[in-house]
Parts: sequence; C-alpha cells; structure tokens
Amino acid sequence: MEIPDELVGARVALRHRIGERDGRPLFTDAVGELSAEGSRAVVVRTRRGPVRVERSAVVAVRAVPPAPPRRAPLAAIVRLEGLCADAWPAEVERPLGAWRLRAAGGYTGRANAALALGDPGLPIAAALDEVRRFAREHRVPPRVHVPVGSPWDRAVAGEGWVLNVGHAKGAEVSVLVAPVPDVEPDRAAPPGLRIELPTRPPADWWPLAVGGPPTPAQERVLAGAPGTAFGTLRDPGGGVLGQVRATVVDDHVHVSMLEVVPAARRRGHATALLASAAAWGRERGARWAVLQVALQNDGARALYDRLGYVEHHRYRYLVPPT
Repeated sequence: MEIPDELVGARVALRHRIGERDGRPLFTDAVGELSAEGSRAVVVRTRRGPVRVERSAVVAVRAVPPAPPRRAPLAAIVRLEGLCADAWPAEVERPLGAWRLRAAGGYTGRANAALALGDPGLPIAAALDEVRRFAREHRVPPRVHVPVGSPWDRAVAGEGWVLNVGHAKGAEVSVLVAPVPDVEPDRAAPPGLRIELPTRPPADWWPLAVGGPPTPAQERVLAGAPGTAFGTLRDPGGGVLGQVRATVVDDHVHVSMLEVVPAARRRGHATALLASAAAWGRERGARWAVLQVALQNDGARALYDRLGYVEHHRYRYLVPPT
C-alpha cells in the first residue's frame, strides 16, 4: 500500500505480512517512529530496536499518540549510575555509607558532587552536613547528585536543598542508552579519514578536550578509569577533526567527550565517532552504550535521538539554599 508522506517522522502503528501458515498470511505490528529507506522499504524504530519492512508487505499504517515515558526500575537506575560514576572517576572519592563523596578540583559537576544512592548510614540532615564538610575540605561547592524522583531526591529536597540552577553545563541531565552497533570500529570512519582508538590519550587529544595540557584533576577524571579509549578522528595529514572518549564498565560502554572542531561540523563526523566508540566497546563485551546529556543541550539530544538512544532516567544537582 501507499504510505502517506506525512507519516514519515511520525509515531505509527504499522501492520505487515511476515509469511504464511497453512496457506494463510501471517501479520505482525510494529509501533514506533517511521522513516523511509529509499523507495522499497521503511523502518519503524520500536522500543526493541529498528524494524525494516518492505513497502510491498505493508497492509495498514496509522499515526498513534506519543508513547508515555517508561520509568526504569530503581535498582536499574542505581546500577547504571554506579557504572557511570566508575567510568568518570573523581580525583578524590570517599564513601559515606552507600553515598560517594567526590571532588576533582571543580572539574565537571559529576566529579564534584556527592552521588546519593542508597543509605548514607546517617540521618539525611547529618549526611548533608558531611557533604558540606567534605566540600569545604576540598574547596568545591557542596552539591548532591540524585536520580530524579528517587527516594534520595525527595529526602535531600526535603532538607531544603534546591536545584543548582547556576550550574553552567545544566542542572538536569538525561541518561541515554542504546544497543551497541554491529560494526567494525575502523569501518566507522568517513572516506579518506581515520579514527584511532588508543588506550592512552595522545598529546593532541587534550587541547580539544580541555583547552590545553590537563591539570592533575582533569587527567584523573578523563584518563583514570581502566578500560578507556580516546577516539581521535584525523584528516589525511594527521590533524585532529574530532574526538570521543569510551570506557567499558561491565556490560556498558560509557561514551563522553564527543567533540568535533567547528570547521568540520555537519559532515557526519560525530555520528562516526559515536559508532566507532560503541563498536570498540562491543568488542570488549559491552552490550549497551550509555551517555549523559544536559536537558538544555537540544542539538546533542536531537543527534542522539536520531541514532536510536532512548532515555533511561534523569538526574539533577541539588545545592544548599542561599
């Protein structure tokens, strides 16, 4: 059947033939965002992954309302937050019960916030006093990192702590996941270019990452986690066009520091770097890619959405009231 052009890009329910049994046709449905794949096929991006359907097999298609957001189980959120924290190690970390007090000279919010997951072993008010003392000791602002809607989010907010609206990178963050692609890392590079994935950052990786040679805190955060690759996209002369950082933790590859030089943007380089990093992780046992993006970063969120990343949960930073 003809698929109306206006349904491309919309969320649809698409019924299609998948074979026959005892001389009778068999049908199934795919629900998700519809995209075209040339004149012969379409793709429906379902929650289980993309489904490719020949146009000749389509028997019915209609627009459907957006899916209600799914909430990940609390245990899954706790596990994923822990993996992400392991992939982004602070310069100094101290346990407070199940909480993790972290400081890294002020470099990034994640590495300079107490990760509140589980029981701190103290009443919440006393635990927050410890957060303040630790922050003073390491000369960073007191800040708590909590999954949105979690018991610890409610408990810390109940003590009067408020959203860290002054955090330049964004006080609310979306944690996105996607299956890793079945592609060879070295085949992700655009024609004529190459992507290198060394396990130590080359000297020319740092300027794009931090603006020059790293401080001890920056080196600890970015190069201190085992199982990390420092992806570098190079032009034919060896110059740096873009970069990405990938860290394998358990069955996930944590992707960060995705950057393309301004003169080389809008050419698919970010997509190539992401694919290469995720595929590198797949070779080392990762089944899922995970990344974190500020809610205010509309451009990056649109890119990740096009690549099939979906929101697992959100977290936010809370600080003492002024």
